Amino acid sequence: MLNAADLDTLFLTFRVASLATLLLLLLGTPLAWKLARSRSRWKGVINSIVALPLVLPPTVLGFYLLVLMGPAGLVGKFTQWLGIGTLPFSFGGLVVASVLYSLPFVVQPLQNAFVAMGEAPLEAAATLGAGPLDRFFSVALPLAKPGFLTAGVLGFTHTVGEFGVVLMVGGNIPDKTRVVSVQIYNHVEALEYGQAHWLAGGLLIFSFLVLLLLYNSQQTQALTQSLK
Repeated sequence: MLNAADLDTLFLTFRVASLATLLLLLLGTPLAWKLARSRSRWKGVINSIVALPLVLPPTVLGFYLLVLMGPAGLVGKFTQWLGIGTLPFSFGGLVVASVLYSLPFVVQPLQNAFVAMGEAPLEAAATLGAGPLDRFFSVALPLAKPGFLTAGVLGFTHTVGEFGVVLMVGGNIPDKTRVVSVQIYNHVEALEYGQAHWLAGGLLIFSFLVLLLLYNSQQTQALTQSLK
């Protein structure tokens, strides 16, 4: 069974994932919109930077975030100047690392959704007198709703399952930075396979059910649109 420490790590993990997903959607939406509509020669460079976490080893990203946010890093010096200290080995550091590591899982579905809707709906709204902001909020966002669902689900579940980045940036501090993936590692290291099974199995079932609901929702939406 899950003990008190396991429940604490689950609660902390879902707190980090919820806040990170909210920030990802807020930051990722304008970025995805810009990338979907941009014809700049820098578009490929920005797309590559956004997608880096897909191919970069988590420990590499975690290491450079640790250096950047540490006392001698640019971000670390700035946060110290603000009077909030440094971000590594803190809840805030976990959130920042999670946002950067899960960024492509949110930006790419949104970008694809914005591209898929085409120019016709926006051009039609423009002929009716809608301004850029009105076209974005009244036309683009509703049409991209499936993309937002996919982005939110993938961003949240990916953040829940992070290990390398959060271990490098957050460490293994009980009730502060110890998330569920790190707790599973602790159980395995202590040969507590029974406890590890409870947490690992729970995450396995959770991830499967979330993805099943997502794909069923996409299939239902596709069927509904084909019947219209």
